[in-house]
Amino acid sequence: MPPKMQQEFLMYEVDGHVYPTQRSDRRCKLRTLVFVVLSCCLSTAFAAQTAASTDATQASPKGADGAALDRSGKTRKGKASYYGQKFYSKKMADGTRMNPQSNVAASKTLPLGTKARVTNLENGNSEVVEIRDRGPYVKDRIVDVSPKTADKLGLKENGTAPVVVKPIEVPQPDGSVKPGTGAAETRQ
Repeated sequence: MPPKMQQEFLMYEVDGHVYPTQRSDRRCKLRTLVFVVLSCCLSTAFAAQTAASTDATQASPKGADGAALDRSGKTRKGKASYYGQKFYSKKMADGTRMNPQSNVAASKTLPLGTKARVTNLENGNSEVVEIRDRGPYVKDRIVDVSPKTADKLGLKENGTAPVVVKPIEVPQPDGSVKPGTGAAETRQ
């Protein structure tokens, strides 16, 4: 048989009438315990959320394949390829749809929004692109360009070509834009 609980009567008044009500110590202790446990859980969750948001602002942004974004504006050399037809109208990393008639490109390491001059080293053809996607996801390729840009660069015959990518405008984390190595050529 369970031990008898101490009971306490509380009185409350409504419209001039006094009513007794029972209050159990066990129920009061249970409510207090629940309140303390919930308070601890919420304060721990809040502390973890604050720490996570602080870590996220200090972390360096990553490009494709976990590579760190390069905001230096330096020239880079490598192979270029172009978007295949299966990518037409698919969403790019910046949320817009890929338009084969635009001058968009994909880079693993350049920040989205970067404007860069891509020059085909085999024929000297050059075109300005805007980085709006991540990729290419093929080893040794540094940029994927739209079919329109591929035509202008002369990439379509072989599918790839050695290129130089010279950033013109590189967005920075603070919202400013840094001129890259291709900025001086664009002004001439």
